[in-house]
Amino acid sequence: MPTPEQIWADADLPTRRLAGLALNPSAPESVLLRLLSDAPLAARMVLCRDRSLPDAVVDAVIEHPDRYTRSFFARNPHVDPAQRVRLLDDPEWFVRAHLAEGPRMAVLARPMPLPDEAVVHMISTYDDELLGGPFYRQISIGLRRSMPTHPIAKVRRWGVGWTSPSADLLAALLTDPDAKVRETAQRYARHQDPAWVESELPDRPCHARTDLLLHAPLTRAVVEGVLARPVGKEEKAMIAVNPSLPPDTVALLAADSDPGIRGRIAQRTDLGPAERRALVADPDPDVRTRVAYRADLGPAERRTLMTDPHPDVRLAVSVHPALSEEERARIGYQVPMDHPFVFHPAPEEPRDPGTVRRNALSDHPLLRRQAAEDHLLPPDLVARLTVDDDLGVRVLLAQNHPDAPAPLLLRSFLEYTGPERGHLTTRPNFPTTGLAAFADHEDPEVRALAARDAETEPSVVERLTQDPDHAVRAAATRHPNLPRSRLAVLLDDEELAHDAAANAALDEDTVRRLLHTGGRQVRPPA
Repeated sequence: MPTPEQIWADADLPTRRLAGLALNPSAPESVLLRLLSDAPLAARMVLCRDRSLPDAVVDAVIEHPDRYTRSFFARNPHVDPAQRVRLLDDPEWFVRAHLAEGPRMAVLARPMPLPDEAVVHMISTYDDELLGGPFYRQISIGLRRSMPTHPIAKVRRWGVGWTSPSADLLAALLTDPDAKVRETAQRYARHQDPAWVESELPDRPCHARTDLLLHAPLTRAVVEGVLARPVGKEEKAMIAVNPSLPPDTVALLAADSDPGIRGRIAQRTDLGPAERRALVADPDPDVRTRVAYRADLGPAERRTLMTDPHPDVRLAVSVHPALSEEERARIGYQVPMDHPFVFHPAPEEPRDPGTVRRNALSDHPLLRRQAAEDHLLPPDLVARLTVDDDLGVRVLLAQNHPDAPAPLLLRSFLEYTGPERGHLTTRPNFPTTGLAAFADHEDPEVRALAARDAETEPSVVERLTQDPDHAVRAAATRHPNLPRSRLAVLLDDEELAHDAAANAALDEDTVRRLLHTGGRQVRPPA
């Protein structure tokens, strides 16, 4: 099958006009049904994938004879998951695979979960290869937690891999009446056994070795081997974040920056020879930075890292939860401003409210940024962080809090130019008035805001359809205040016809003519 990008690239001008009609907010149900029935594939793709749909149109999509058309609806992020799961038992594996894959979303965004009973049905009846990749993102938190004890054996088997079962639950799974559940539990248990990890650790750089060094419990022999003779690059940095790293090795890595401390540690009798040899190697600030983020750092290690010569290390330890505000203030750290300030999905376990409050009230901007990401931040802290003097705090609050106020959203959009800036305009309170004032702004993304204001003057809208920036031209072409004469011209424009046909002010005669002629005729014959 051609990709969606190929389908759109191959669409001719009449088809792109019909695709615009498919997105037109004024298009009645009858127009959408006609497009679904008669329009080319590219127009049906836009109709079924890129907007919400009336119930009657959904009914028609589910019964549509073309599997590609149904598959586009299976990945529609704008409709309720209860509508998409009507394709649960579609006769085409292709459609079912797209349903399992889920909607295309921004990198960090998650789709709304499918109904639990639908997920259970999919796990029970679909081939396993259809349930890989992003399928897990469509599973509700409640179902994911209950899967290891689910009455259906295949659901229990999948649940072992998607949860971290307690010791008692793992013991029960190891004696499960279903052989495949027992096998999956045994495989999970092996990965928790340091001796097995050591025996299976690949002796060459590869994804499996990296995964084990980062996440699996490690024996002392594996740790000494990495310190003395790392097989691949950055392996000391890998084990530096491993939760199983012994405390003395954490201290060893934390002290790498100080030759005197390294020398004293090297005399300790409780260290193996490989660990002592590692001390003479050139210290790596990336290793110390990763160690500095560990919650299990002892007071001595924290003190060492607080005066580390590398700024990244000092910054990392400056946010350690065991430090007091006074201790943080004594660290010479610099707060980066080039980080992306983006949307973060809410964690499965809500953050501790006390920790969030302490972070929000901290003098450290990075801790306040952490608090600003919390979707459940209470109103008093929202009000406080809205006027924070750190750009990152303000933008992260705007990107993540459902009640971020309109002035903050607009200010953040004007001041932040990094990744996912456009996400700010999708937030519930983003303003739609007063934006016409930005029609002459030097930043094209800011100029495009004028097209979101219903009060923007027709002459200004018309001028913006000739803007040097394509996104500005496209946004202005969809504005209902665009003069009819200019709209008619743009319906013949190779670049903007799609957006012109999506304009809510398009008159009924033109809509009917486009439908009747398959998008070929814009104006009545002379």
